[in-house]
Amino acid sequence: MAETTVTQVMAELAELEDPRAREVNERHGDDHGVNLGKLRALAKRLKTQQDLARELWATGDTAARLLALLICRPKAFGRDELDAMVREARPPKVHDWLVSYVAKKNPHAEELRPAWSADPDPVVASAGWALTTDRVAKRPEGLDLAGLLDVIEAEMKDAPDRLQWAMNHCLAQIGIEHPEHRARAIDIGERLAVLKDYPTSPGCTSPYAPTWISEMVRRQQDPRSR
Repeated sequence: MAETTVTQVMAELAELEDPRAREVNERHGDDHGVNLGKLRALAKRLKTQQDLARELWATGDTAARLLALLICRPKAFGRDELDAMVREARPPKVHDWLVSYVAKKNPHAEELRPAWSADPDPVVASAGWALTTDRVAKRPEGLDLAGLLDVIEAEMKDAPDRLQWAMNHCLAQIGIEHPEHRARAIDIGERLAVLKDYPTSPGCTSPYAPTWISEMVRRQQDPRSR
């Protein structure tokens, strides 16, 4: 029965395949052609099904893995299982959803966070930095924020793209959330100039850390922007 269910779901995903969507997604490194709104609608209909989620993940298909992340129980994955999933999640959207929707809610997140951050694989390391950024914002107690800034200052400039992006987000979050480290965070951002020239759409905040920090702090301090 479970195998039939996976077969049925894969057939439905195949029907949702849109060549134009695939073309757009592939520009961002995501090898699937399913509209994410339609994918979410399918997930809503399927509801939470952990066994089905595991089988969809096992197919290795990107759209199936994205669907799996929407219908799984994040707390149900074991430590080694989650570690293996992060190492397999190469398409950016799969990686982002796995970290945001599953890893951050998993009971093994704090155990894996430092191990991932120090991993020689930059994609795995970026997952660790994403978990650290989440802690900077929500549970900073026990974090060595000055030490994190030391690492960012030494390593972010030459880090591979995804790891650099994750470290930059952490730098900005420290500057936004922790006034005592704000001046140093802005200074590091200015000196390293990471993402300074990143194209930003009108109305969006630049990912360049000094601009990002200043804008978010302004919003926090201006009641009209809340």
